Amino acid sequence: MDWQDEGLILGVRKHGETSSIVEAMTAEHGRHLGLVRGGRSSRMRPILQPGNFVTLQWRARLEEQLGTYAVEAGDLRAAALMVSQLGIYGIQTLASHLRLLPERDPHVGLYKAAQVLMENFEHAEIAASLMIRFELVLLEELGFGLDLETCASTGQIHDLTYISPKSGRAVSQSAGEPWADKMLVLPAFLNKHEEGWGIVPQADQISQGFQLSSFFLQRHIYGPRGLKHPDERQGFIKATTKITSEHNQ
Repeated sequence: MDWQDEGLILGVRKHGETSSIVEAMTAEHGRHLGLVRGGRSSRMRPILQPGNFVTLQWRARLEEQLGTYAVEAGDLRAAALMVSQLGIYGIQTLASHLRLLPERDPHVGLYKAAQVLMENFEHAEIAASLMIRFELVLLEELGFGLDLETCASTGQIHDLTYISPKSGRAVSQSAGEPWADKMLVLPAFLNKHEEGWGIVPQADQISQGFQLSSFFLQRHIYGPRGLKHPDERQGFIKATTKITSEHNQ
């Protein structure tokens, strides 16, 4: 078995005296592990850092084996990420999300979304909105996507203000108002039928967005798997919220 792909390094652990086992999210082959011989050398250590994009050549006699990686440097972002809490928490959160996917299961859309996220970790508001979108796509890829297109009650596409916590469907303001205290808020930047779509969100909208994704991640993924919300995700939310609030003052 032999293939070549590009990938984002998610984690590295020691193996023996000189080698490393590298976990990467690849473009076409999903989250995939491989042994890098000599991975702990002074030449390879800077390349094998979480947050770096690399080219990977994987080889194994049988498909189900761990196999070996030959690694070539690509876009080495790790060093720049490590200078800020936002970058550190960002790549850690991204890695924890991608580890929710089955190993070797291709998710090209999520890989491309991860690339965009990695390019924007220095901008708190943009990074926060992209992470929320990434989490919603992650839910969809795992079979728990939300329906933000039309009102669950009336079928209309405008004035969508809430999300039903039961169905995960959008609800218009008029239809949802009687149960507003039981509804989740649909932030304007997630509503593509309104003017707020695509606009960099304010601090309150970021908070609403994370409340939305947190609720459904807990219901469909963390809870059933007996997992807690990752500490690094809480750190990322805290960091982006603080910076965004300061910018809004």
